Amino acid sequence: MQQYNNTTIQQIFKSFNNLNVLIIGDVMIDAYMWGNVNRISPEAPVPVVAVSKRENRLGGAANVALNIQAMGANPVLCSLVGDDEGEKLFSSLLKKQKLSAEGILKSKSRITTIKTRVLGGSHQMIRVDEEDDAPVSEKETAALFAGIKKLISGKKIDVIIFEDYDKGCITPELIRSVVALAKQKGIPVVVDPKKRNFMAYAGVTLFKPNLKELREGLKVDFDSGNMKELTKTVDSFLKKQNIDSALITLSEKGVYINDKKTKTLIPAHVRDITDVSGAGDTVVSVAALCIALALPAETTAVLANLAGGLVCEKVGVVPVNKKELLAEALKLNS
Repeated sequence: MQQYNNTTIQQIFKSFNNLNVLIIGDVMIDAYMWGNVNRISPEAPVPVVAVSKRENRLGGAANVALNIQAMGANPVLCSLVGDDEGEKLFSSLLKKQKLSAEGILKSKSRITTIKTRVLGGSHQMIRVDEEDDAPVSEKETAALFAGIKKLISGKKIDVIIFEDYDKGCITPELIRSVVALAKQKGIPVVVDPKKRNFMAYAGVTLFKPNLKELREGLKVDFDSGNMKELTKTVDSFLKKQNIDSALITLSEKGVYINDKKTKTLIPAHVRDITDVSGAGDTVVSVAALCIALALPAETTAVLANLAGGLVCEKVGVVPVNKKELLAEALKLNS
């Protein structure tokens, strides 16, 4: 990271408080069943978890909203949920977190996505998913875009995040419409992609896949340890898709940033990794806030990398702690 004085870093974090972030994507409920494992089931060779606690949290694009909120900015969430019991629970969780539901649409043809994780101690034993991942209808896409257009017209939006979990909320048509509108309004667009729409995000500002998503999306294999090979792959992709920059998360190796001028690997920090769930949500959230402030590419990558590492020290999907992140940034800067 380029050298800043501590006052400048503190000012960057303070500036996050003035930002409005539009988040478009697949929302879900992250449900947890916590317990202890003391025996194997007599019915099958599987552990028996004696459940002692249950918890429901906002997940997917809604976890990005929580990360944006935790950094002091104002998240505006746009998505589609079912018209079911899951939606009632989702709405109550939004209300509890003081998040607006103005951009949330209900669909009678879909169910609300729920991912249930069963944990024995701090170890995840199994995950059960309830979902409908078929692309939403043209009618629902049009309704979602109409809502997005209304939100952008009605308030100052500093950056847009596409949080794509391949659950069907985001379609190529929605992407094209939103990106065109964002260009017209001068709003940067940041993407956390998945495989299905990987090549649909032409013309965005920042593209943030992990290594697995990059390989699957481009249908290529390469040595991530070979910087020359990684740079060549990303350079080609950015040029073909007319994308300004890419931030590639490389797990324990750190993150790679490429905005055509800056091409740098930011090493990961040594940490006690407990759970990587939700780290990508945190990385894209912090990166988007940095993009909204037009910070240098390397600064964006360093802060996003620090944030992703911090949440990996916590169990389950949790948002980043702003005070902890600021402390880490100040420590790194010194």
